[in-house]
Amino acid sequence: MARYKKIGLLISLWLPLLMLFSPVQGYASDIVLGMSAAFKGPSRELGIELYRGAMAYIEHVNRNGGVNGRKIIITAYDDSYNPIPAIENTVRLIEKDNAFLLLNYVGTPTVTRILPLLKKYSDKHIYLFFPFTGAQPQREAPYNEFVFNLRASYRQETAGLTDNFVRIGRKRIAVFYQADAYGRSGWDGVKRALAEYGFTIAAEAGYNRGAKYSDSMKEQVSIIGKGRPDAVISIGSYAACAAFIRDARDSGMDVPIANVSFVGSESLLNFLIASGKERKRDYTRNLINSQVVPSYEDTSLPAVREYRELIGRYDPMPPKELMDAGYVSLRHSFVSFEGFLNAKLLVKVLKRMNGVYDRAAIRKNVETIRMFDIGINEPISFGPGKHQGLDRIYYTTVDDQRFAPISDWSRWKK
Repeated sequence: MARYKKIGLLISLWLPLLMLFSPVQGYASDIVLGMSAAFKGPSRELGIELYRGAMAYIEHVNRNGGVNGRKIIITAYDDSYNPIPAIENTVRLIEKDNAFLLLNYVGTPTVTRILPLLKKYSDKHIYLFFPFTGAQPQREAPYNEFVFNLRASYRQETAGLTDNFVRIGRKRIAVFYQADAYGRSGWDGVKRALAEYGFTIAAEAGYNRGAKYSDSMKEQVSIIGKGRPDAVISIGSYAACAAFIRDARDSGMDVPIANVSFVGSESLLNFLIASGKERKRDYTRNLINSQVVPSYEDTSLPAVREYRELIGRYDPMPPKELMDAGYVSLRHSFVSFEGFLNAKLLVKVLKRMNGVYDRAAIRKNVETIRMFDIGINEPISFGPGKHQGLDRIYYTTVDDQRFAPISDWSRWKK
C-alpha cells in the first residue's frame, strides 16, 4: 500500500510539469484561433463577413463534436484596417491569448506589418492562415514560410483582367488605386501584365486609405480621364471604388471599370444601386469584378450548397463590442464564402494533427496536403515552397442587380 501511495505522490508532483511541457498545453479544451481584422470603420464589411463565413462552418463543427473532441474558438480583435492596431492585436494574441495559429487577417497594409512579427516569433512556430489579401510580401522570402494562402494573388487577378481587356482591343488601361501597399501591389500587377504586351499604364490616380463613399473622387476621375483610357482597373476598398465609379459615370466616362476581389463586391454594389435609385441612373453598367472564389449562387458546387445552408442556419455574428451599432449583415457574399472555405480547409488541417496540437508540426502537416477536394471543383495542394492553395480567377459583371459570371467578354469589345 505504501508503495502505491508513493507512486501516487510522484504522479501528483510530476503531472503539472508534464502538462506544462506537453505539446497540447493550452489547448486541452479549446483550439484558439487569433484574428485581427476591420470590424469597424469604412471597411468593416470585409472583416465582419469574413468572420461570419468562417464561423458558419466552425459553429457546425463545434456542434457536432468539434475537432477530436475539442471546440474551435476564434478570438478576434478590431484593427479598423490600420497597421498599428493590427500589430498590437497580434502581440496580444500570441503573448496573452496563446492562439494556436492566426487566421483571416484582412488587408495588405495590416498583413505586411505583422509579417516581421511572425519571423520574430519563429521559435514559437506562429503561422498565419488564409489572409484576405493577394499581395506579394507573404508569398515571397523571407515571410512566405510563415504564411499559408488559399486565394490567388493580385498579380494573377490583375494579369487576368489585363489579358482579357487587351484581347478585346482595350489596350489603354488606367489604374485607380489605394495609396498604400495594397494599391501599389495591384498597380505593380497591372504594370507587369501590360509590359508583357509592350504597353504601359495609360493614366493613374490614387486615394488615401479610409476614404468614404461620401468623399469626392472627381480629381482622380479628371486625372485618369486625361489618359483617354479604354478601361480602368481599380485596386481599392468598396467605399472609395464605388465613389470613383459614381463620379466617373457622372463625368461621362463610360469605359469598363474593373475591381479586384478585395473590394467587397456586394458592399460596392449596394452603394451604386442606392445612388442609382436616388439619381435615376444606372451606375452598374460596364462594371467588372474579378473573384478568387466561385459564385455563391452556383449551387451545382457542393461547397456552395453547404455554405448557403450553414450560414442560413446559424447566421453567426461577431461579438457586439467588436462592431459599430446598426450593422446589417449580408445574406450571402463572396467575402463570407471565402471565409467559409478558409474555415473548411483549416478544419481539415486540424483534423490531420490527430489530437496532438504541436505548433512545430503545423508546417509539415499542411505541406503534405495533396489534391484536397474542398467542394468547388478545384483541388487544393500545398508543398514545400508552395504555400498557395488556389490559382483560378473568376470574372463577374452585374446582371439584374447582382454579380453574375462572365461567359463572353466580346460585349466590351472596342
